[in-house]
Amino acid sequence: MTSGLTAKIYFGGYTQKVSETKQQGPASMLQAAGAAGAGPRDPLCIRFINTLDWRNDAERRVEQLTAYSELVKWSRNQHLLSAEQAKALLALAGKQQRQAEQALGRALSFREALYWLFSAVAARRAPSREDLQMLSEMHAEAAPHLRLRLENETGYGWEWASGDENLDRMLWPVARSAAELLTAGPLDRLRECERGGCGWLFVDTTRNRSRRWCAMKICGNRSKVERYYRRHRRED
Repeated sequence: MTSGLTAKIYFGGYTQKVSETKQQGPASMLQAAGAAGAGPRDPLCIRFINTLDWRNDAERRVEQLTAYSELVKWSRNQHLLSAEQAKALLALAGKQQRQAEQALGRALSFREALYWLFSAVAARRAPSREDLQMLSEMHAEAAPHLRLRLENETGYGWEWASGDENLDRMLWPVARSAAELLTAGPLDRLRECERGGCGWLFVDTTRNRSRRWCAMKICGNRSKVERYYRRHRRED
């Protein structure tokens, strides 16, 4: 990753701290969220951010991306890598273990920068220049790997270069997704789950823009139960 960029970095009207992240435990909330229907329609960058469960609760925090192999597995599940590409990256990571660990570290640092950036946007605050700069750098790294392709007789689209054996390649579409969300929106529908400690982000697609939780079956129901018990304790 390039470094040493200074001055103001402008990206879609925002100017923007790379935050460190902890790695703990096995998967839990992510699987439950999938079963509850949370997240599949959110932009790729938001799904990437949400690979850390209970981000704002140190006692319950669970890291989904505990190893480079888990990052590859997540990328396969998100259709960012073909089976052949995933196999090639895992083989490369086996030969270059130190580089693979560094790639995982970059992925986690990038994820945290994206969280702080979009958490600020969701709260209607200006993101930090450092977070926006990291996205700018990652997007600049990704751009040379994009290729135009003919999709049909009249249409064209983008695809990622298939022959690049780069341990960071799954971050390219994430960076592109984040840049598109930041510049094209819908930022006015971006939300952070209201349940204390959760920290998941989502795009509110409800007609009246009333969604408050990442998923009703995960945080919504629990929040209602907690409010019920608090109310009845006060009455007692």
